This record gives sequence, structure tokens and C-alpha cells, in this order.
Amino acid sequence: MLQVKADIISQLRKNLLQWEGYKPPVAGVRSLMGLGQVESAFPNGVFPTAAVHEFVCGSIEQAAAGGGLVTGILSVLMQQGGVCVWIGRAQHLFAPALTTFGVEPHRVIFISLTKDTDTLWVMEEALKCPGLTAVVCELRDMDFKQSRRLQLAVEQSRVTGFVLRNAADRLGSTACAARWQIKSLPSADLNGLPGLGHLRWEVELLKVRNGQTGSWILEWQDGCFRPVNELIILEERQVG
Repeated sequence: MLQVKADIISQLRKNLLQWEGYKPPVAGVRSLMGLGQVESAFPNGVFPTAAVHEFVCGSIEQAAAGGGLVTGILSVLMQQGGVCVWIGRAQHLFAPALTTFGVEPHRVIFISLTKDTDTLWVMEEALKCPGLTAVVCELRDMDFKQSRRLQLAVEQSRVTGFVLRNAADRLGSTACAARWQIKSLPSADLNGLPGLGHLRWEVELLKVRNGQTGSWILEWQDGCFRPVNELIILEERQVG
């Protein structure tokens, strides 16, 4: 009897994960996002698409780092075509820089808004459009009810949403699939040569629905994410 109950509970958990968009990976198929160990923190080891991801930005530097990581993810999501909507606050985004991550600027619709109420409305309406691949927005405040509306929208359209919140001191509960915090790190020398090396981030998952939190070091190299050994990072900091 106990085994039967355990099997029923196990099956219910699997069904719930699939209903929330966490489909089990196909055997022998490489992870979609190429985020390595970061993806292992999510249910079934799969980065959740058709979901809303919240990026906490406590400073301008963190906002830039979060936007960079999101752009890297967009490059994978848009490999087979598609269009993205990016709703910014102060037109700080330099569109040609998106090509660093393999994202073509002409496939991104840029919208500039200053009020969170307007941003959330446009974000929700854009997420309802199944013809889009992803929607990114920059704002400060978002409560649980507002985030729930965004999540309900993507469950119907299967679009992936990214919210860059530039107010780390005003956080509450949200319905987002994950809450991230991204910090930039010094790049490594390229074979001892001076100049700017590959982009690096400290990636932290603060909250993951049905998953595990954690912290990792990622680098953007040759058009994809690559994990970086933390010991190397520590050694470089000590030398510096």
C-alpha cells in the first residue's frame, strides 16, 4: 500500500512539472541553453521556457550583467528565427552590441517606457502573442498579482519572458519560475595577451520553483556559455 501511494505521488509530481512547462529531456539530446550545471538546478535539468524569469539588479553594473546573460540566452532561443520585444526604461541599450551574443538587432523590437504600469501592460500584451520568441522588460516594482498575470500569459502563448528588476531592495513574492542575480567578473587574459578577454558572470539562482538554488561562474566564449572553475577565479583574484 505504501509503495502504491509513493508511486501515485511520484506520478502526480511528474504531471505537475509537465503542466508547468518542465518537460523531461529527450535521451541523447544536448541541453537547449548550454548553461551546464546551472540548468541542473531546474526540474528535470531543463531550462524552463514558456515561463517568466526575474533578474534582480541592485546596481547599474548588475543590470548590465543581467542584460548580457539574458541576451546570451536569447541567442539560443532565436537560433531558429523569431522576434523578441525588449521594453527598456531609458534607452541605455546599445542595439549593435547585441551582435556580440549572436542576436541580430533587426529581429528585436525596442520599446522605451518610463512608468512601471505602462511597462507591465505592454509586457503582458506582448507575452500573449504566440508569434514572438521572447519578451524582455526593465522595471522597478512588480507584485505577486502582476507577476501572476505575466505567468498566465506565457502558459497560453508559450513565449519566454525576462524581467530585469532594477530595485533589489524592494523584492517580494512573485509567481516567476526563477529569481536570478547576475554579477560581472573580471575577464581572463587571452593567452597572456593584454586587452579584454571573454565575458564572465557570477550567476546566482536565488529562488527556483520546484528546483535548487545555487551559484556558478559562466563565461561567454565562441558563441556559447562555458562553465569556469571557481578555483581559477579565486587564484586570479588573489593575484590581482
